[in-house]
Amino acid sequence: MSNRTEKIIRLTASYLVLLVAAVVVIYPLLWVIGSSFNPGQSLSGSSMFPKNPTTKHYVDLFDLEKSNYILWYINSMKISLTTMALSVITVSLTGYAFSRYRFIGRKNGLLTFLVLQMIPNFAALIAIFVLAQRTGLIDTHLGLILIYVGGQIPMNTWLMKGYLDTIPRDLDESARMDGAGHLRIFWQIILPLAKPIIAVVALFSFIAPFGDFILARIMLRTEEKFTMGVGLFELVAKQFGNEFTTFAAGSVLIAIPITLLFLAFQRFFVSGLTAGGTKG
Repeated sequence: MSNRTEKIIRLTASYLVLLVAAVVVIYPLLWVIGSSFNPGQSLSGSSMFPKNPTTKHYVDLFDLEKSNYILWYINSMKISLTTMALSVITVSLTGYAFSRYRFIGRKNGLLTFLVLQMIPNFAALIAIFVLAQRTGLIDTHLGLILIYVGGQIPMNTWLMKGYLDTIPRDLDESARMDGAGHLRIFWQIILPLAKPIIAVVALFSFIAPFGDFILARIMLRTEEKFTMGVGLFELVAKQFGNEFTTFAAGSVLIAIPITLLFLAFQRFFVSGLTAGGTKG
């Protein structure tokens, strides 16, 4: 077999794999978007390309007399943005400490983080619920934020440490010889160079709480404090009058903030993820 033939076969196989992946991703997305424009509330008669499309479901979402969707959206944005900010701060500090300093318990600490990142938050639901109940954080956004931030630390600390290990220590030494302290080195030298991995951590920290359902369902009790995941679930969990097409419309709008954030951080995303994941 000639080299040209091998190249054509590899290229064809690559495009076939990409085509299958695109279909797997795009097909259900088109169904959700199409369902959101279908008249009625049932999915049984819905189609990907409705004959009589309507925007009624989107209008109903923003009708305060029919839905608390706007309030759920605000709650989700508040929780996600706060989680993102706190996660970036805590992960930057812990990643910098593990990357630059040598101290007792450093190796065991990293090993603990490695084990913790293998355990999802919902695996400890009972312990989280009991702890939140004893501390009075049930049905509060603060309790949910603290859980999300704590869950983001192990995995993102490894990513942050791996990226910071690629930044030469000579920069730290030069700045220290010029009289710069630890905080100044971290703030003025390390952080500007770590923008790619900070963008990765910020994106991950925003997406996780924004699309979460299980933890929010366990922690939140009143409808006014629901996030979008819990609120939209209530639309299809009713015993009578399940609003599936309205649920689809709300699901489409959920993707807007995540898409905008990804587009804003896109130029940092690939370099930050690859560098943080291959070193350390």
